[in-house]
Order: sequence, then C-alpha cells, then structure tokens
Amino acid sequence: MYQQETIKPYHEGEKTTQVEQMFDNIAPTYDTLNHRLSWDIDRGWRKKAIGQLAPYQPQAILDIATGTGDFAILAAKLLKPTTLIGADISEGMMEIGRQKVEQEGLQDIISFHKEDCLHLSYDSDTFDAVTAAFGIRNFADLDQGLREICRVLKPGGHLSIVELTTPVAFPMRQLFHLYSHTVLPLYGRLISKDSSAYSYLTRTIEAFPQGEQMVGILKKAGFAEASFRRLTFGICTMYQATK
Repeated sequence: MYQQETIKPYHEGEKTTQVEQMFDNIAPTYDTLNHRLSWDIDRGWRKKAIGQLAPYQPQAILDIATGTGDFAILAAKLLKPTTLIGADISEGMMEIGRQKVEQEGLQDIISFHKEDCLHLSYDSDTFDAVTAAFGIRNFADLDQGLREICRVLKPGGHLSIVELTTPVAFPMRQLFHLYSHTVLPLYGRLISKDSSAYSYLTRTIEAFPQGEQMVGILKKAGFAEASFRRLTFGICTMYQATK
C-alpha cells in the first residue's frame, strides 16, 4: 500500500466513497480554483501531456478521472479522435463537463460515463490511448487502477499522465511547501466551502510516488515502457507509458 492510499478527505467511510463525495461538493468551484491556484499554468501542463500522444493519432481515447472534462475537451480539439470517453466517479463533476462539451459543440465526440476506475466496465484492448490529469493520486488502490488502465488499452497503446508532485530542488521545494500549506488550503476552503478538500490535496501530493518510483510502478502494472518529465520546477510531472 502506498502512503497516499491511506489519506482520506473526511473521517468516516471508504476512500473511494469519500473522494466521490468530496468532488461532488467542490464541483461548482473546481475549475475556478484549479486555474487560480495554479496561476493558469495547469492549462499548459494539460497541453504538453496531450502533445505526447499527437504522433500516434489515437482515435479511441479514454480520459480517466475526467472531472469537469477540461483534459477531454482539449484532447478532442488537439487530437481529433473519433471517440473520447470521460470516466469519473463524481456525477457532480461530470455534469459540469457535459455542459462544457455542449457549449463547445463536441457532444458527438465526447461522452461521460460514471466509472469506478479500479473496476472499469470496458472490454480489454479497447482504447488507443488513455489520459489522466491530476486524478490517479486519488485512487484507493494505485496498482489496481493502473492495471485496469493497462488492460483496456490496445497492445501498443499509450498512456499520458500529468500529476501534481513535490519539487525536489532547493528553493522551489521549500517555496512549494509554504504555498501548499498556507495559501492553497486557505483559499480553497474559502472558495469551495469545503474545509477538508484542499488540505487533502496537499497531503496526497506530498505522499504520492513520483519520478523513477512512479516509472517502476507503471512497469509493474504491465506497461512495457514508461518515462517521466518534470514540469515547472517539479510542481507537476508528466508520465508516458506504452502497453
């Protein structure tokens, strides 16, 4: 078991249930907080992660932990697949995603499915690519979730992940620690009205495996190749893996 798997947003209940409740609670303010707390840098991180897939021209894409659909919408615009499914456990988040997809006129390409990412309902060898932005950190069982992602990918298919991480070098490590323990939880609590969600965010970022350790976890899950690249002084890390 990895350390972040033991961290829960609230006090009672299974982690998966608590994560669903948390995201339903913060759904109305999630996009605003994401962009403000990252100073809009998160938009560039998503674009880079999608760019990893561009050479492969995937036509069937699964966006895991899709949330309000930002990653799915950007992937549909940049990669132009025939089908893109956004999967998430939170109906509150996906309902906002559906509204955004309709506004963008992408409803013929993007659909949303409520899924437990540890037990996906899709057949094996279904998707050309899987994407995940800031979501796998919330898995109650990281190994199981990554095995499921690998299972639903076609042989030779690609996974692109972008995830928040802890910087490793001075002084960014110290500055990020200060920011994530003061500004992030305080501002998140004021805007979202959820006293626990953004403290949970900080704790899971610090506990989550990253870099070389995460590459090893991806290979253990069944991926033949895996690599990583740190972005913005290590505040975010981008991973690519091939089945």
